[in-house]
Parts: sequence; structure tokens; C-alpha cells
Amino acid sequence: MRLSANICVINLIVLGICGGIYAFTGFNVLYFICFKNITALRAVLGVCFVSALFGIYAMIAFRPFKGLK
Repeated sequence: MRLSANICVINLIVLGICGGIYAFTGFNVLYFICFKNITALRAVLGVCFVSALFGIYAMIAFRPFKGLK
């Protein structure tokens, strides 16, 4: 379970980096990686959406900040 949570967090970090590149330069890296195929781009964004939901669930289930009072 922790492995899948780590994979989802890495996925979201990569998505954030690609979003930052797009915000600062206007070059859509994800669209380029998907070979300018809008269906593949939407599939990647769908996987990232599920990763975000699982990340929220992992934060609730694992309570990583429990000892930081």
C-alpha cells in the first residue's frame, strides 16, 4: 500500500513539474509526450486524477503527520 502511495506521489510531482513548465513557457510537455494525441493526454490526466484521490486517501489512512504535534 505504501508503494502505491509513493508511486502516486511521484506521479503528481511529475505532473506538477510539467504544469510548471507549461505555466512559465507555454510549452505543453504532456501534450508533447503523448505525441500530440488528445485521447492519450486525457488518459494521462485521468490517471493523475486517480493518483490525487489515492494520495488524499493515503494521507487519511496512514496519518504521516500524526507525530508532528
